[in-house]
Order: sequence, then C-alpha cells, then structure tokens
Amino acid sequence: MALDPAEIPVHFGCLRTLTLLLFRALWEFEEQHLRHVEKDVLIPKIMREKARERCFEQVQDFTKCCKDSGVLMVVKCRKENSALKECLIAHYNDPAFYEECKMEYLKEREEFRKTGIPTKKRLQKLPTSM
Repeated sequence: MALDPAEIPVHFGCLRTLTLLLFRALWEFEEQHLRHVEKDVLIPKIMREKARERCFEQVQDFTKCCKDSGVLMVVKCRKENSALKECLIAHYNDPAFYEECKMEYLKEREEFRKTGIPTKKRLQKLPTSM
C-alpha cells in the first residue's frame, strides 16, 4: 500500500532544519570552489611570493651577481640564474606547496568575505599619533 504524499504531515521545523542543512552544504561547497582567475592567477601569485622567500639565498646570489656584472650579467650570471630557476621550479611543481598556498588564499578570501576589508589594508599599521 503506497502512501499519498498529501497524507504525510509536514513539520515546518523539520523542513526549516533541512533547508538550513542544504544551504550550509551549498555554502561549504562554494567556499571550496575556485574560479578560473583564482586558480590561474591569484594562487600562482601567492606561490611566486612564497617561493621567492623560500629561495632567498639564490635570489640574493643572483642579485649580487647582476649588480657586480653590469651589462655582462647575461653571460656571467648563468650559474646563479640556473640555481634560482631550479629552486623556484621545485616549489612550483610541488603539489603540497600548491595546496598550502591554496589554503592560504581560501583563508584570506574567507576573511575578506567576513570583514569586507582586503588583506593589504588589514595588515597596515594604524597611525599612533594622537
């Protein structure tokens, strides 16, 4: 014997709870979803900045060589340039590093959505003069 859907009593409290759970699930999915610009521009930008910090020694060596060599830097700084490229590429190709930068980006995005203040402005120091 099949039940007629019209005969099933609707409890608005249960319907409200179900709607809230569905909304929360959709929100969490949206929070983890990345747009094209986020995947291909914003996260790689964070990766470049962090990779430069992690390859600090190679960046310093290459910069010093370029300053010392002047116009001939293309020829004289090949070794330093190769070392810098290897270090950067090693970070760019590391999936764990990508995930770390992605999570950092998602955290910044969530903070922006909560406050409406971009990270750059949140990190600025407030004036201390009164």
